[in-house]
Amino acid sequence: MTTVSSTPAPTPASTTVHAAVPHPVATPQPAMQLREIVFGAARAAAVRAAARLGVADALGDTPADAQELATLVGTEPAPLRRLLRALSCCGIFAETPDGRFVHTEMSRLLREDDPHSLRDISLWCTEPWTWEVWPRLDEAVRTGRSVFPDVHGKGFFDYLHQDAHESAQIFNRAMTTSSVQSALDVAELLDLTGVSRVADIGGGQGHVLASLLEKHPSLRGTLMDLPGVVARADARLRDEGALVGRTRIVAGDCREAIPVEADLYIIKNILEWDDDSTRRTLRNVVAAARPGARVVVIENLVDDSPSMRFTTAMDLLLLLNVGGAKHTTESLVGRISGAGLTIDRIVPVNAYLHAFECVVPG
Repeated sequence: MTTVSSTPAPTPASTTVHAAVPHPVATPQPAMQLREIVFGAARAAAVRAAARLGVADALGDTPADAQELATLVGTEPAPLRRLLRALSCCGIFAETPDGRFVHTEMSRLLREDDPHSLRDISLWCTEPWTWEVWPRLDEAVRTGRSVFPDVHGKGFFDYLHQDAHESAQIFNRAMTTSSVQSALDVAELLDLTGVSRVADIGGGQGHVLASLLEKHPSLRGTLMDLPGVVARADARLRDEGALVGRTRIVAGDCREAIPVEADLYIIKNILEWDDDSTRRTLRNVVAAARPGARVVVIENLVDDSPSMRFTTAMDLLLLLNVGGAKHTTESLVGRISGAGLTIDRIVPVNAYLHAFECVVPG
């Protein structure tokens, strides 16, 4: 029987917020709310500018004014103050009564050294190509397909790796950061009682697998992904890495075949490109697995209330870039059940991921 757990999702560890006098803000009228929404690009651009300038890294635990920060990051003081003022309205930095600036929980997430840093993800979501495809959203909605080839003359990933090398590097760093941060949450969530072999299918560089192997010393694991991806696997899993003796790395496309035997298969964030690849991947897992094997599908959901603003925006970006889509709970249950898997329960992994715990029927 499928159940949706009401267990609250864990939240990242809190960071220190320096005392500052908040500006009292009344709830804006609908006309002003709409004005703020249509100027949303200004907010995104402000976050990108702060990340590229390194403002959050320059600001330490001591309040600093715009002049001091401008000297540290190499800008003019007046426009930097304007940037900080705009960000402070969103809760990114805060201004003290004497005109200096301090960190907030959100501004600390733009620091490179923060364990929950979103700096690379903030840059990735505001890369130059994003400003070129967003204005074509109406076209994507009319046709139901990606506009990226029309804008750039080639598919998203071909463009990224052939024409936008810096953006590709930012993409890789952002995906690595996100994977590393969620890997520990996945390892904490999964009960591996009775599991001796785990397979991370489409597992990228293997951060989830590495976290599981570190937590369970008797566990053996397989990482499967495309050749160019597993070639950059987590250092713990290859060469002279600490976990290499318990790791098998398989280069291949899970949409074509999954030549891996395991007690538990993990499929994380790879079922959002298109329905055909989703169905093929799930069918291949069922074909590879023995009866009774467990399958855990982990995805963002567009109907997850706490993170809907984030996931619905990512859903639209997927449409623009590759014609893909984020799943609702219902759509993912349908795909999983249609592949022949039995869903035991659905549980939150963290504030933006859910795990569908399944079994291959006998």
